[in-house]
Amino acid sequence: MMNIVRPIKSVNDLSKAGLLADRDRLALEEVAARYAIALTPAVAKLIDRADVDDPIARQFVPDAAELVVTPEERADPIGDHAHSPVEGIVHRYPDRVLLKAVHVCPVYCRFCFRREMVGPQGLGTLDPAAMMAAFDYIRNHPEIWEVILTGGDPLVLSPRRLEEMMRELAAIDHVKIVRFHTRVPVVDPQRIDATLIAALKASGKTTYVALHANHPREMTIEARAACGRLIDAGIVMVSQSVLLKGVNDDAGVLADLMKTFVETRIKPYYLHHPDLAPGTSHFRLTIEEGQKIVSSLRGRISGLCQPAYILDIPGGYGKAVIGENSVRKTADGCFSVLDYHGAEHSYPPSE
Repeated sequence: MMNIVRPIKSVNDLSKAGLLADRDRLALEEVAARYAIALTPAVAKLIDRADVDDPIARQFVPDAAELVVTPEERADPIGDHAHSPVEGIVHRYPDRVLLKAVHVCPVYCRFCFRREMVGPQGLGTLDPAAMMAAFDYIRNHPEIWEVILTGGDPLVLSPRRLEEMMRELAAIDHVKIVRFHTRVPVVDPQRIDATLIAALKASGKTTYVALHANHPREMTIEARAACGRLIDAGIVMVSQSVLLKGVNDDAGVLADLMKTFVETRIKPYYLHHPDLAPGTSHFRLTIEEGQKIVSSLRGRISGLCQPAYILDIPGGYGKAVIGENSVRKTADGCFSVLDYHGAEHSYPPSE
């Protein structure tokens, strides 16, 4: 196995690492000109170079299919811009806001719904004045109970910067929950050390970390240990995954992933239907296909392992749970209920 010690950030780097196989290099240079490339050594090590359909490579190695943009795709598929009252803030729901302090990631997912905004050519990091304006917005809106740090990946910031941000939030009494959305424990597990963990905590606040992982192979021994360090320090962890064609669109793979989360003391939270980001149609299943896969998890794995299957409604209208509806009203006023085998059972109406 090739020993890769530096991040991969270009088509040339991919070639040197043996990750291009028979891909069209000219087309990949065109992809790279539009969308950022980055793989950490930990991710590159996971890729099976002998497997042309490797699910890890599919997530991170660019593909010429990204040049195909379908009519329904959009640069801002979940409507962040429509709900951004000040730079860096997205206020879509009354009691919580996104704080997008940084638009850089340690890795760039090929299906990213913010792919037009992240990376070296993206929106960058908030400057001090913009950061203060974002905190002022949070201070001036007492309905904000939770602040979700996302971006980009907030854990690419230094512990010093993270500590400064938590200090600002600690001084805002109405904020009770701070949540970090990140891939770092999986893609750069050694970064999760005592100094960084301490920076994620603040007096009077409960810290959550939402881990993004899509395939059980991502949950290596090192990744589990990094999550263990966070959890042992009192930080609650939940998961978020994206249902992706060619990566995890199989009930067995999803079941293994969710069980691995639970074994690592991470509560499965969201399973996202892929968003309508430009050049990502090769990752998208139909909603009906997704519902069939998710419904087959019922009875296969413990309730502890069940995520909510979620669609972000295009245009910024929020999330909807789109798991298969197992209850329908029948003509006689009763209800028909599907069990996990797909068999129907009658349930009487309320008196």
